[in-house]
Formats: sequence, structure tokens, C-alpha cells
Amino acid sequence: MLRFFNTLTRSVHEFQPLEEGKVRMYICGPTVWNFAHIGNFRTFIFGDILRRYLKYKGYDVTHVFNLTDIDDRIINEAAKAGVTIDEFTAPFIKAFWEDFDALGMERPEVTPRATHHVPEMIAIIQKLIENGHAYESDGSIYYRITAFPEYGKLSRIKFDGNITGGSDRIDTDKYDKEDARDFALWKLVGETEEPGWDAEFGRGRPGWHIECSAMSMKYLGETFDLHAGGQDLQFPHHENEIAQSEGATGKLFAKYWIHSEFLKIDDVTMSKSKGNFFTFRDLREQGYSPLAIRYLLLSVPTRKQLNFTFEGLQAAESTVERLRNFRQLVSEAKCDAGANPFIDSSANKALVEFEAAMDDDFNTAAALAAIHNLVREINTHMADEMLLERDRELVLDAISRFDSVFGIFGKEDSEFLDNDIETLIEERNEARRSRNFARSDEIRDELAAKGIILKDTKDGVRWKRA
Repeated sequence: MLRFFNTLTRSVHEFQPLEEGKVRMYICGPTVWNFAHIGNFRTFIFGDILRRYLKYKGYDVTHVFNLTDIDDRIINEAAKAGVTIDEFTAPFIKAFWEDFDALGMERPEVTPRATHHVPEMIAIIQKLIENGHAYESDGSIYYRITAFPEYGKLSRIKFDGNITGGSDRIDTDKYDKEDARDFALWKLVGETEEPGWDAEFGRGRPGWHIECSAMSMKYLGETFDLHAGGQDLQFPHHENEIAQSEGATGKLFAKYWIHSEFLKIDDVTMSKSKGNFFTFRDLREQGYSPLAIRYLLLSVPTRKQLNFTFEGLQAAESTVERLRNFRQLVSEAKCDAGANPFIDSSANKALVEFEAAMDDDFNTAAALAAIHNLVREINTHMADEMLLERDRELVLDAISRFDSVFGIFGKEDSEFLDNDIETLIEERNEARRSRNFARSDEIRDELAAKGIILKDTKDGVRWKRA
């Protein structure tokens, strides 16, 4: 039974989707004005694990993950560079998906871009104007907070007096508003060179918050199961999403909300504004593997803060290497026929503990402990030559099931070999058989240059990635 903390109710609930067997979920993606940092990727990796675990549980998942490619910052940076919005964001979008794929995340079913959904935004704004939830001031359109009595139900923020500023993404605007808390749905552009779209209420561009309402409801419906994102988005972004979506439809927007806690560095929240951040590419340039970065970012449950250190990343590097080597040893172990009941029991116990941990508010730390406990037990059995043929199948199946959720074992080594490398390994074997050791050494060096390390054992040649 999957249970997790719902930010909306501030309590733990058993997950019950709106439609049996199906899950519709939306996760806020990046604003593509720069490279995403690993604090961003902590949230995105949690989203990946969330979708993977829901699939593991047998749900049919529709996952929408947006790209924000229009906001004031993007407009300003594009203007400085003298390029269009599309020209400015294109390299960052390309880089984001490269990083996303390298970190082993599954592509969501729908990845909408804000600039492609302005008509849907305009339609929602028009509804809000018509039903009194929005109003015009100096050509811009604002959401009327007083028209939505439940405002604040997600963040639990007390609105005593006016709230202005407090975040660089809370819109205090230059224009007159009825209430300082009201936020922009549509910003006046007018007849300028500034990017804008035509609407019946005037030429302008969308506010940040309306973008996610339009994209989520277009692909998931007016009410859907689950909305997730970083803790920093809870207010004002997600609070405003609820107000404008429910203000337009009169229906519940999302049934469950999950927020990922901050990633810290030296116990200070990592962010671009503070300048204390690393991008995925920064860490790759320093030689750290995508698997290690992924492992570190998922090692602490999403509702707990994670403090990033290079010592922790190096430990993650060693851990994923041990996991890869363990799977290879099990795969290549010479086993007699039969089955060992102790190993059957260990594999089943690990799977039960893994699922129990994930069912308990996605406790990834406890789930990882179940995996490592199994690895230690099986290593002991292999040392005592107690691993039999049926046992190997059970252990490899358990690894496959773990990895369908966590993605920390990496691809099977055979997947990394292309035909040329396979040919070289076979050629080296033939050279050794014919005692042409000079050619054998030459091939070993050539493979090493390709990142393939060979090890000659009594059971034959084994290899691994450098």
C-alpha cells in the first residue's frame, strides 16, 4: 500500500488515483535560461523515481513535464544577446535533455513548452475575467486574490496585511493593482519590439504562473492526480496555480502535492542567485560519473534536505562501482545446477523490504539499505561457493526490479560494447591462444584507450569500464 505525505493536507495518505490503474501527474520542469544545476536535478530525479515506482506498482502513468521558455529573465537575456527567444533558449533546451538522458531519467510522456501553449493560457485568463477572478489594470490582467477565499491552502501562509516582494518570482509589478498580493496573469506589451502575443484583452505576454495551469490541464484534464516540484515552488508558484486553475474551473486542481526539499552545499541552500551551485556538467568535467551523481541525489528521501559534499559524491562513485561489479560477478559466476533456499529467502526479503520502504513516503534511504543488505549476503554465499544456477536467476531478477526504479546499476556491460570492441576482444583472445603476446598487449592498450579495462582470470577474460 503506497502512502505518502500530501502537502495540500499536511498529512500522510494512502494513494488512491482518480481512475483505477491510471496516474496523471505534472512536474514543474526547468526555466531554460541557463544550464540546470544539481539542485534542480535532485527534484527531477525524484520525479523520475516517482514515475518509475508508480509503473513498478502497475499503474499506467501519464507524466507531463514542462519547459518554461518565456519569462522576464529569458526576454531580458535574449534582448541582451540580440537574438529571438527561440534562438536564446534552443541551446539550453538541447543541453538540458542531454543532461537529463545522461542521468538515466526516463523521458516523460509529454514535454510541453510554454511558448507553444499561449492560446490555452489566453482561454483560461478570459474565463477568469468573465467570472470576476481577474481584472484589467493599465493594460495588464491580474488575478484577484480576494475572489478566491481558499488562497493559501497549500502553503499555509497567513496573509495578514499586504505581502509585497519576498521573492524574485513574486510579481510586485509597476502597475496599479487592487491588492498588492494580486499577481499578473497577462503583462502588457503594447506596440513595441518586445515579444508578445495578441489577445482580445490586449497584446502582451503570459505571467509565469498561468503557464503551468494551461499546460497541465491541456494534457491531464481539469483535475488530475498528482502535482510535484521543488519546495521553492510551493509559494507563490503552486499556490497561484491552484487559485487560477480552480478559479477558472470551479474544480479541484490536483488531488496530491509532493514537494522536494532543498539541496544544500556547505549547509547553505544551493541556488543560482547565491552563486553556490554546480551544474551536472561541472561535475562531469571533474570526472564524476552520471551514475554516482544520480545515486547521491536520490540517496536521501525527497522530503529531507541533502547536503552536497565532494566526499559524499566520491563515496557514491565507489558505491555504484561496487554495484556494477556485483552484478557482473553474479552474471559470470560458474554455478552448479540447483537452488539454495537461503538465497531464495534473501532475495525475497530484500524485495519486500525495498517495496515497504518505497511505500512509506518514498523512503529511498531504507530502500537502498535493502539492496546493500542483499549484496552483502550474496557476496558471502558466492565466497562460500553456495550460489547455484537458480539462485543466480533470482538475484539478477531482484537487481533488475530494483534498478527499474532507481537506475543505479547502469547498463549491462554488454550494452556498452559495440561491434568493433567485441571484435578486438576476440582478436586478443586469439592472439593469446597463438602466443602472439605483442599483439595481445597492443589490443589491451587499444581497449584501455577506449575506456575498457581487461582482467584475465581463471574463468576467462573479464572487463569493466574505466
